[in-house]
Amino acid sequence: MTRNTFPSRRLMLGATAATAIASPPGRAQSWPDRPIRMIVPAAGGAGTADTIARILAQELDRRLPQRTVVDNRAGANGNVGAAAAARAAPDGYTMLYGWAGTLATNPAMYRDLPFDPLRDFEPCIMVGNVPNILVVNNSLGVRDMEGFTRLVRARPGALSFGSSGNGSSMHLAGELYRQSTGTDMVHVPYVGIAQGFNDLFAGRIEVMFNLITGAAPQVRAGQVTAIAVLSDRRSAVLPDVPTTAEVGMPGLEFGTWFCLMFPRGTPAAIIATMNRTVNEILEDPESRARLVATGLDIFGGTPQRVTEHLTAELRRHAELVRLSGARME
Repeated sequence: MTRNTFPSRRLMLGATAATAIASPPGRAQSWPDRPIRMIVPAAGGAGTADTIARILAQELDRRLPQRTVVDNRAGANGNVGAAAAARAAPDGYTMLYGWAGTLATNPAMYRDLPFDPLRDFEPCIMVGNVPNILVVNNSLGVRDMEGFTRLVRARPGALSFGSSGNGSSMHLAGELYRQSTGTDMVHVPYVGIAQGFNDLFAGRIEVMFNLITGAAPQVRAGQVTAIAVLSDRRSAVLPDVPTTAEVGMPGLEFGTWFCLMFPRGTPAAIIATMNRTVNEILEDPESRARLVATGLDIFGGTPQRVTEHLTAELRRHAELVRLSGARME
């Protein structure tokens, strides 16, 4: 954009510098004057991620003068949706609802990623994290992390853990456990995790690391034994299950975190407005209760927190992918 530098306009520019640099005059001040598109890089109704996105959209509708429309863009483990968001006009009317797999794991998994999670987006806010939980077949006869790890060490390579696919959150959680404990288990990827649970119930595999919302019904029904939540705080979904931090393994924390980002070049004033609005949602008791019920540990905070978290997670996920040997061409 070209700045107007005539003396008669200097006072106005001083007051609107944050928006005038990146957008036509008046655009940021009147935002939003039409619906906002939230790109979700997964199919509609696809589990916890989509549920949280739709709750956020509903809550934004209550606080902004225009609707927030969820635009599901599935494909290539989230790459299709993220690339579409990166290419969108930086006018504040398209944002990416991204998560750990797409933004932190995929850069290590794919040789030619169609977007750069740090360079192609402006950070807005960390929404929160849904932790993984370690569950085992009841017949193993173990009830805690100490007993489980002792058993795995006594039977190197004999136990199998299931996941929803190579490079998935479930897979990398299992890889983190193996690296943290120096143990060996066989990874069994499934196309559909329902089959994985069926095999877990039947004893064809013995272990699973799953998002807590996905495993909670089976834990409550007594179909599997919960060992620990891979987090530093207990989950409201299964409050009686201890965390890995509580059982002496504070580094064994893994889940799927979620954030909002805008295309690079989106005006700072728009990002600040969205950040403030989402923080209000995360702090509102009623809205917070809806989100916590999905298994979400709520974060919030500044855009800088997104950058710091993503930078650290890119390094961590890259190392776990390298150790796991997972790769997508």
